[in-house]
Amino acid sequence: MGFADFYFERQKNFQLKIQDEIQVDLKFVVVIPCFNEFNLIETLDSIRNSKRIKSSIEVIVVINSSEETEQKILDQNIKTYNEAKNWIAQHENSSLRFFLLLEDHLPKKFAGAGLSRKIGMDQAVSRFNQLDIVDGVIVSMDADSKIRSNYFEELEKHFQSHSKTNAITTYFEHPIYGEEFDVQTYEAISTYELYLRYYKLALAYTKFPYSYYTIGSCFSVNVNAYVKQGGMNRKQAGEDFYFLHKIFPLGNCFEINTTCVYPSSRISDRVPFGTGPMVRTIIESGDKDFLTYNFDVFLELKSFLSLVNQFYRVDFGSLDSILNSLPECIKEFLKQNRISESIEEINRNSSNLKSFTKRFYNWFDAFRVLKFMNFAHDKYFEKKPLLHECEKLLQLISENEIVEKSNRKYLEIFRGLERAF
Repeated sequence: MGFADFYFERQKNFQLKIQDEIQVDLKFVVVIPCFNEFNLIETLDSIRNSKRIKSSIEVIVVINSSEETEQKILDQNIKTYNEAKNWIAQHENSSLRFFLLLEDHLPKKFAGAGLSRKIGMDQAVSRFNQLDIVDGVIVSMDADSKIRSNYFEELEKHFQSHSKTNAITTYFEHPIYGEEFDVQTYEAISTYELYLRYYKLALAYTKFPYSYYTIGSCFSVNVNAYVKQGGMNRKQAGEDFYFLHKIFPLGNCFEINTTCVYPSSRISDRVPFGTGPMVRTIIESGDKDFLTYNFDVFLELKSFLSLVNQFYRVDFGSLDSILNSLPECIKEFLKQNRISESIEEINRNSSNLKSFTKRFYNWFDAFRVLKFMNFAHDKYFEKKPLLHECEKLLQLISENEIVEKSNRKYLEIFRGLERAF
């Protein structure tokens, strides 16, 4: 009996694809979805050229397409498969093994990043399950990303010193200079990454407990946590966000900032939203002032979250008094979301403050935060230029003096606040 047998009893469509012998010291299985990719070999090279570690590593590449994928993409997938197969034959060894899955004709309704990640991750679970390796780690990467040479070294070091870790997110940097893309693309990705860092750091400033990046190429998850939370979803985009926000409430989640993932800066239409489409949108808009969430909304959120402990075992009269003291915007949002009934139910099922807090943030989760941000900007606030809001945030969290006010300069400062190498 393996630790994940119960999980596979529920996965009616699971088919074992990899039957090769498993190394007893297997610790990391990297899963890479691949659709219409031209540079997979560069990603595989990046993995192979990383520093060797004590544990064995497996890499599962899921080259995928739907039942309605056009022929030229199918042809590219086959080309990628053959190139990767030849590369593997020349570079594989017992401590670093590569597996290719060619998953074509996937149902149109589900085909995409989520399903292809799920196929690969479920195969990873099966590998660990066969030897009952309950502390195995599934590493999520993308087929157009590269890693710093100490990537696996830092992962191994972390899991050795934090054995109960459920998930980690890894520091990342998109290339913002170079000759691979045009100037407009590098400027656009600088803007988009700055937006990602602004949102994450502003959310952290509010003391929201799950202010992590949710980027598909930049996270790792303990295999036990993966099966406990029901595995990866089949969403065609945003699968990383939805999946990780099922994992974070388990606790023991960390950020690793001593290594780096380098996601591609390219324009892409492979998914309906995400980095590639956003880069395209920023370029096509031609708008130099990228508008983002008003930082004042984060301040309202912070004022609300600072009161959470007061909701524990609160009576209705006191709760009304607390809510009425809040700014009108968040007060109206909470009223529409039936906060009084929710607080009553959470208290009814909480035996102590710790339990209450956990249940509260299961209710007021990252999805509800996003709903609040959008509600606030629909009804009460205007979005503002990104640089202006970054300046507001930096004045509160950093002593850096900003001379050159540009996206790249602000991005450099934000990166410096998070990077540990």
